Amino acid sequence: MRRPLLERFRQRLSLPAGLSIVSLGEGATPLVRADRLARACGLEEGSVHLKCEGANPTGSFKDRGMTLAISKALSCGAKGVLCASTGNTAASAAAYAARAGLPCAVFLPEGHVALGKLAQALMHGARVIQVAGSFDDALALALRTAKERGWTVVNSSNPDRLEGQKTAAFEIAEELGRAPDHQFMPVGNAGNITAYWRGYRELGGVLPRMMGFQAAGAAPLVLGRVVAKPKTVATAIRIGNPVSREGALRARDESGGAIGKVADAQILSAYRFLAREEGVFCEPSSAAGVAGLISLCRARKQPRGVVVCILTGHGLKDPQTPLTFKFKPQRVKAAGAVRL
Repeated sequence: MRRPLLERFRQRLSLPAGLSIVSLGEGATPLVRADRLARACGLEEGSVHLKCEGANPTGSFKDRGMTLAISKALSCGAKGVLCASTGNTAASAAAYAARAGLPCAVFLPEGHVALGKLAQALMHGARVIQVAGSFDDALALALRTAKERGWTVVNSSNPDRLEGQKTAAFEIAEELGRAPDHQFMPVGNAGNITAYWRGYRELGGVLPRMMGFQAAGAAPLVLGRVVAKPKTVATAIRIGNPVSREGALRARDESGGAIGKVADAQILSAYRFLAREEGVFCEPSSAAGVAGLISLCRARKQPRGVVVCILTGHGLKDPQTPLTFKFKPQRVKAAGAVRL
């Protein structure tokens, strides 16, 4: 049986003695070589890898932080847990709360959550509150409700979330034998890039350049201002006012990296490329970092050394997007001939 993530990295985490760990077998996700992606970018074979966080129990990277956040909430006698979410945090919070026997409420921006994520929250028994507004509106309401009701917030504003998420950096360094030279990843609420950088800093040695990418219609860190009405097909990063803004900018500046933006068309192109050429099905937002890598390479700004792209969620989180592509199934009679 796989050891819980928190047990594996106990010496690197601030865990209280006697903490009862709430686990679903998170972590230890695949690091997959992406040679076709490397060739498409004009990079050396074996230099590009994909960290497939969709292999976590609820299908996203959120489980790494949620195991610690829910474990701590349970040990502190929380009345319940709640979060605002574009979907993945809600799914993870609902699952881990169910595991812990805690009530859970999730605040979702109405009409802006992929069906796969909504289905998870509903099936795990969370109280779903649909907010007529953006993620930022949902978060403000969630924080106010938590204060009024005395429930524990498990968004990335909760420090335990980032503490758990930094373990992905430890896993990458373990598998490669050191940290990569460049890390490309999507940026939404900006907690994940903050957590990875914390992990790499704690490991020491080679430190990667952190290359974060936002959707062009939801790029507050690139624009240097809040985006009141963010728009993008990549629902997981449709956030106009990131909670972890300062951590992301610090990761960018301290690592000598960058935070850029990519258009929805670029995201969808990278999303389809990964599925068809690498056999890796991620949700659209996950492909933002890959889209950023492809864009830089096409501009003849190829990164040197080992590159890791973070794929934050599984493709089945968003079953609607594949249906927007034009597929033409071949229709035949049961006894008819089939063209291949």
